Amino acid sequence: MHDRLLRFILSRVNNPDDAQDILQTTFVKIHSGLESIRDSEKLESWVFQITRNCISDYYRQPGKVPLDESLPTYDDHNSDDPSSEITLYVHDIVSSLPQIYRQAIEMVDYRGMSQQDAAKELGISVSGMKSRVQRSRAMVREIMLACCHFEFDSQGIVMEYYDCCCICKRI
Repeated sequence: MHDRLLRFILSRVNNPDDAQDILQTTFVKIHSGLESIRDSEKLESWVFQITRNCISDYYRQPGKVPLDESLPTYDDHNSDDPSSEITLYVHDIVSSLPQIYRQAIEMVDYRGMSQQDAAKELGISVSGMKSRVQRSRAMVREIMLACCHFEFDSQGIVMEYYDCCCICKRI
């Protein structure tokens, strides 16, 4: 979460050195308070709340300009959610797949059809449909991993991506 938190802090603090200091303070508070977290599903919100508090503490120091309370919070920033940005690229990649694989993903993943219903509609075996879906997902994954570096959380959710080349943006 280092890069996400630093970007979040830099969007509110103009001085990069101060932002680094705030980030370090944030990590110390996170580390010292980990035992107090009750719901691990709310860990990310908890971390960003600590970060917001550290930013507020920074502006409470003498000589600092007060923090503008109208600045959006983390929850207001859709751009901080890498999954929403990647969705556009994935759709373009799916559109570039050969028709049989594109059709499999569109039917099962986009339209929510069961693999059995999709197989019946296409007039192929269920195992054939499962194979197409698996191959098409593997193709999308291969293209994305060849292009970008991803960081995933323990549930496989994209938390960060970077070093994207032009492959994703060209497709």
